[in-house]
Amino acid sequence: MKKILSVICAAAVFTSSAITAMRTETPETVSAETSVNYAEALQKSLYFYECQQAGPLPAWNRVEWRGDSTVTDFITGGWYDAGDHVKFNLPMAYSAAMMAWGLYQYPDGIEECGEMTNYVNNLTFVMDYLAACDLGDEIVYQVGNGQEDHTWWGAVELYEYGQAENGNDYSAGRPYYTAKAGEGYSAVLGEMAAALAAGAAALDGRSDKTDEYISHAVNMFEMADTAKSDTDYNGSDASGFYRSSHFYDELFWAANWLYIATGEQTYLDKATSYIPNLGKELGSDELKYSWAHCWDDVQQGGMILYAQNTGTYTDRVKRHLDYLVNEVTRVDGAIVYIQNWGCLRYATTCGFLAAVACDTLSLGDTAAYEEFYKTQIDYALGDNPLGQSYVVGYGENYPKNPHHRTAHASWNNSVYEPEENRHILYGALVGGPNQDGTYEDDRNNYINNEVACDYNAGFTGLLCKMVDEYGGETDPSFPEPETRDAEFFVEAMLKQSSSSGVSLSLKFTNHTAWPARVVDNMSYRYYFDASEVISAGYSASDIVVRVDRDQATMYGQEYAAEISPITQYKDNIYYIEIKYPNGAAILPISEGRHQCETMLALVFPNYGNGWDASNDYSNTDLMDTIGAEEGVVTDKITVYNNGVLVYGIEPDGTKPDVSTPTEPDEYLKGDVNLNGNVELSDVVLLVKYTLAIKSLKSEQLDAADMTEDNKVNIFDVSALKGALTE
Repeated sequence: MKKILSVICAAAVFTSSAITAMRTETPETVSAETSVNYAEALQKSLYFYECQQAGPLPAWNRVEWRGDSTVTDFITGGWYDAGDHVKFNLPMAYSAAMMAWGLYQYPDGIEECGEMTNYVNNLTFVMDYLAACDLGDEIVYQVGNGQEDHTWWGAVELYEYGQAENGNDYSAGRPYYTAKAGEGYSAVLGEMAAALAAGAAALDGRSDKTDEYISHAVNMFEMADTAKSDTDYNGSDASGFYRSSHFYDELFWAANWLYIATGEQTYLDKATSYIPNLGKELGSDELKYSWAHCWDDVQQGGMILYAQNTGTYTDRVKRHLDYLVNEVTRVDGAIVYIQNWGCLRYATTCGFLAAVACDTLSLGDTAAYEEFYKTQIDYALGDNPLGQSYVVGYGENYPKNPHHRTAHASWNNSVYEPEENRHILYGALVGGPNQDGTYEDDRNNYINNEVACDYNAGFTGLLCKMVDEYGGETDPSFPEPETRDAEFFVEAMLKQSSSSGVSLSLKFTNHTAWPARVVDNMSYRYYFDASEVISAGYSASDIVVRVDRDQATMYGQEYAAEISPITQYKDNIYYIEIKYPNGAAILPISEGRHQCETMLALVFPNYGNGWDASNDYSNTDLMDTIGAEEGVVTDKITVYNNGVLVYGIEPDGTKPDVSTPTEPDEYLKGDVNLNGNVELSDVVLLVKYTLAIKSLKSEQLDAADMTEDNKVNIFDVSALKGALTE
């Protein structure tokens, strides 16, 4: 399992240097100069990228509602683009390059606030994917078909099953697309080269893979530079989603990053050679200063790098900043309004470029630029007339329904059901307000509530700057466990009830979302009281059980339900158990599959009179459903996995065995997970904490402080292991 550390991992910690974590409280404000907590926002923005991870998830992934997904992709790993599940390498590489730039420019603040491990982990994850896309003589630039992907709305962990409902067989892997030498894919290959070079520069001294990243960046850049065309890319599936407007900006951007990463003059010379072909102002030979840095236009970011690398063209950078500060329409007199779709991604990215330029170039009086970048980020974090945070899970008033399939966790392929997202997509920057400052927290409103990797890219970079300048404190209890709704239950209805017996509709339901998944060997029990049968001189075994419908067989006999014999529970209480050995019979992927109906009839052998449905335990909530259009969910029909009760209440009051955390003042020393016991799982959790993989609450830190020195570190791990072996 992705989130279980092995004992080997735990043992390995003992050979590492001691890591000490002091207990701190999150302050209401992080400094006298600011009322927002940039460190917490950065912490959550990085978490958002973990929500986007594809393929087998790394052990350090902190998202409890995510699981392994699309594991048969030709190239596994990488990030899903937005609320969908395609891996579009153009915006992905752009996002990776921007994340790398934030680390490259502002490492001290990241280190100081304790997010360096998370930052490096997330950056390395996407770099490894981009590197793996390099096959030598061809390069993968997209995995998944955008048109097909958008036909299904559900959690990505069940992607193959959901797409199969639409006739797309992905059992052997999704479609993928490659660029070959000489073909026109300059923008996407140039952006991938830029990302890998920027990643190598940012991770220098923090990773042993930087030479590998540079090698792949060089190959990609050569292919992009040789072709100098986007013809083939813009004729591909990608063009319906991320069409490239030009490619010289990507070549310019990549050449500058390659120069930074390698120090080789040839790349700076290449960058210089591209300048005449860069974008110009309409009807002019002047280099373009308007618009904004984004996934499709990296000219302004490239110009800042070029000015850093050469000491020239600083005036062009300043001209762009003056345009942003003085000429662009503002929302509420604050954030720049470049475009209606995802306006905050532009605003925060503009802020990041302004910050980098102020910190690295000689621009003269920078007071207006400094006020500009702080205004952009503070507005996004809630300093606006609505008091609206536009970052999910940050602040008191934040978006609850971002446009995101897996966070929504629909069970029936519907953007409208359930009404509220089931998961908190922490750290996701939504599109933002309209030009008039209004905002709608509506999942189906793509303008205001879309999220994407590129939305968070410049936002994350600007947060690096703000943490570097203002500091801040991360949330030590983040992420808090989510409150889960029922994942398995039965929706039941009495179709008919008489003195000769009953007929029932029993719809077994899979609404799994932590994560969405296939679970084999699920079963449920319908309980009834056979007293009247026994009083009439019969035994319970004389009752006739008739199966009128087994919906599972619609999908093949391998999915068929198994109906148990009538089984005694206690005294005159008996049950019928319906079991699904193959969990794929019931999946939260569509209206037809999230429930599987079994229609049963229990017939009294006397065929005359005597059956009393009202005294049957499982009918407690069903007596009024005869003739109704829908059944009811009842906890009197109990659900099991491999024979273990997971939902409902048995007739004798037995409930699922759920560990209840002890009160903070009753904790046991060493009971890190606060479940009332000291066990190996506490060691695993403590190891995760010392490796900066998992945060702990204050009471958990108290329980973990085995040495009672007001610190929690590797020595407490050793003491806890010793306590378990005593």
